[in-house]
This record gives sequence, structure tokens and C-alpha cells, in this order.
Amino acid sequence: METTMYDHIGLRVADLDAAMRFYTAALAPLGYVLCSSGDGYAGFGPKGEPALWLHLNKGRKADGAHIAFRAGDHDAVKAFHREGLKSGGHDNGGAGPRKDYSPTYYAAFLIDPDGNNVEAVCA
Repeated sequence: METTMYDHIGLRVADLDAAMRFYTAALAPLGYVLCSSGDGYAGFGPKGEPALWLHLNKGRKADGAHIAFRAGDHDAVKAFHREGLKSGGHDNGGAGPRKDYSPTYYAAFLIDPDGNNVEAVCA
């Protein structure tokens, strides 16, 4: 059985529609989909298993967080970066090796519409 690092993560977002567009596009190459949504929230993950929850934040802007998503291969990391840029994300490090992390670490980084640093990694 494969072990994952987390059960679920929740992020506060200022614009739920913009965040949903970003995560729908950026996570599709990694095999993750919008699983659930409603008034003020959305959940993404493997089909039927939401693990990333977005919550509309009507108060103070939250400080940015860092999330790393597992990717199946280098092509998925590249597609994550490409699709995330097309859907409102900002470059924070293109797809490529990160030998300072480990000899096989391959990742890409984006800043989402709310200032969170999101990463796709294939190690």
C-alpha cells in the first residue's frame, strides 16, 4: 500500500472561481479532478477522494502556503506548469531537475491566484 504524506489540506482563497479554474487546469495532468463544490468551497483529488479543499475567505488575506503534489512522470510535471500558467498561475520555477533536493528530484513551481506556492514533483 502506498502511503501519502497528508490526509487533506485546506486553503483560504479570495476568489473561489479563479482558484477553481487554476487548480482544475494545473491538477488535471497529475490525475486530480474537482470532486466536490458548493457555496464557498471546492474539493480536489483523485476521483471521489478530495484531499485539497478551497474555502472562500471573506476576511483577512491569508499568508501563502506551500503544497507539493506528486506527479507520475516528468511530462506530468511539465503539463502542470504549462496548464497552471495558462489558467492564472505565475511562474515560480519551471519544470526541471532539482539536484540540490535529491539526485532524482524533478519539479515545477507556480504561485496560485492567492499567493500560495504550489509544486508538482516526480522523484
